Formats: sequence, C-alpha cells, structure tokens
Amino acid sequence: MKRDLVTSAIGILVLTLLLGLAYPLLVTGIGQAVFPGNANGQQIKVHGRLIGSKIIGQSFAEPVIGKNGKPQEEEEELLTKPDPRYFQSRPSATEGGEYNASASTFSNRGPNSKLTEEDDAQALKAYLALNRPYDRSLSGAQVPVDAVNTSASNLDPEISPANARIQAHRVAAVRGLPLVRVDSLIASHTSGRGLGFSGEPGVNVLELNLALDRLEGKAS
Repeated sequence: MKRDLVTSAIGILVLTLLLGLAYPLLVTGIGQAVFPGNANGQQIKVHGRLIGSKIIGQSFAEPVIGKNGKPQEEEEELLTKPDPRYFQSRPSATEGGEYNASASTFSNRGPNSKLTEEDDAQALKAYLALNRPYDRSLSGAQVPVDAVNTSASNLDPEISPANARIQAHRVAAVRGLPLVRVDSLIASHTSGRGLGFSGEPGVNVLELNLALDRLEGKAS
C-alpha cells in the first residue's frame, strides 16, 4: 500500500513537472523565438501604442454630437456612428457591444431565421445610407453578403474586395483622395486564398485604415 502511494506521488510530481512546467515553457519558448508576432496575437502598434490586432476586427466609429455640441450618451454609454473617413469592418453583434473581443461568439441562428433576416435588412439599410451618397448608382443587389451579415466569430478582421471597393468611393471623397489611389491601397492590402485554393481573398481593415492615415501623415 505504501509503495503504491509513493509510486503514485512520484508519477504525479514527474508528470506535473513535465507537462505542467517543462512542456509549456518549451512551446512558449519556441513560439517566441520562431514566430513571436503570431505567438503574441499579431499586435499592431503605432508610436509604441497598441491599437489592435491584425486578426481581430474592431470598430472605426466617432461620437454622435448633440445639439449642445457634446457627445451623446444613452443608458450611460457613448453613442457612436461609423466614421466616414475609414473603411468599416464587417458587422458585429457580440455581447456587451460591437466588436467586444472578450465575447467572440456566433448567434447559432439558421439561414431562414426571422431575426437574421431582420438584422441583415437593418445592416443593409445602414450600409446603403453610409455609402450611397458617394455612389448614387449603388443598389442593394450590389452589396456583398459580408457587408450585412456577421461572421461566425463576430470579429472578422477582413472584408471582401467587393465590399472595400464600394466603400472606396466614400473614403476617397471624404479624404479628398483620387479614387484610383484608394483602390491601389485596397489592392496592396488584399490577401489571396490560403495555400492558393482555400477560402476567399480578403482585405485587412485595420491595416488598410492605417495605410490611409500614413498617406495623410497621421500615422507612421
């Protein structure tokens, strides 16, 4: 009996040191040495300040200013609206507010869900209201699905090239840039299919918006 207890205790100690300490340290060390960017969440910093991650979608909004000239609040939360100077990310419906990185999840609704249909219709209306003033020919039929429907994570960092090209009209007009220059930035920030065949091409929204700011000398 005593021998079994000693053997069990030794086994627990050895496995704890091996799998609970040595293995995690080894994997962490390899990650930091070989691909530190990926291991640390592909963080993006500007002037040493962390502003986001290449793999996590975020909001590009501005405060809603009331008639009194002050930012408006509702239920003690700041009201915001899409900033027209920036490309907008794919819609997000995370709990606790849009693009809440601590609450990545999916709705689990089916494609025929009435709630999904209502949310998509509302998102389409908002998308057209934001972009149609800069491209009067834009119709609902031209809007790609990623512009109105949330992703499985609700934190997709990319949008489709078609979505980006529609938004380019607004961004170019608001910033006073040639449309061809903005389209060129989209092309340079469009990634191809994984391994050449998997998935769809995508445009990283945060990196594209940072490129726009660098173009106007607002970031480096």
